[in-house]
Amino acid sequence: MNKTDSTQRFSNRVDAYVKYRPGYPAELVPDLLEKANIHKDAVVADIGSGTGIFTQLLLQAGLQVAAVEPNSNMREAAETLFSEQSRFTSIDAPAEKTGLASNSVDLITAAQAFHWFNNEATKQEFRRILKGGGKLALIWNKRKLSQPFQQAYDGILREFAPEYGQLNHMNLSEQDIASFFDHADMELICFNNSQQLDFSGLLGRLKSSSYCPNESSPYYIPLVTELLALFDQYAFNGMIEFEYDTQLYLGAVA
Repeated sequence: MNKTDSTQRFSNRVDAYVKYRPGYPAELVPDLLEKANIHKDAVVADIGSGTGIFTQLLLQAGLQVAAVEPNSNMREAAETLFSEQSRFTSIDAPAEKTGLASNSVDLITAAQAFHWFNNEATKQEFRRILKGGGKLALIWNKRKLSQPFQQAYDGILREFAPEYGQLNHMNLSEQDIASFFDHADMELICFNNSQQLDFSGLLGRLKSSSYCPNESSPYYIPLVTELLALFDQYAFNGMIEFEYDTQLYLGAVA
């Protein structure tokens, strides 16, 4: 998959992304800021900021946020949402070349995005823009594959979403993540998280994913049919609890 393709992959998924992507646990940002020793009014670069789901939490915490996002559709959604936020700056740039000044950032965050730019050029750029002692925080909502529903959901994706194996962020290994950090200065903090979804919400959650086949694909109808059968099997009072382990990796860049 070439880089241009990866930056445009969510262009037709913005509405579903805004409506159906999960948020983050309330305690995540306060814990992150405390452990990273980040004070109010500090400067945070939110890389791969998308539609602003994590950016919003940083702004609510009183931080100055430079939201770096190369996809125009997603970036414009965030710009609309934060149009009256004086502490918000939107930057059209990739992770490898943010355009931010050297030694200008107290903290870098990448929520649900790092797997798109896990490369040496990004590591060099992060080292360049971070102030001395600055930290990197990588965050993911990872589906709880210990849950029977999630195991069955994963099986459907593997059968009916041909790109799932290539694009699924859950394929990123612990070694891939750890190698980006100074091995002596990285910690993993986990939180519980979940969404309550009816069937339209479950389908919307799926359609917000980069690997979901589009509606013209021969895989789409079989995928939706299997998803509905799975929902009928596991739903309680018309709702599914879609559970996540929210993982925060925090430390200094290697």
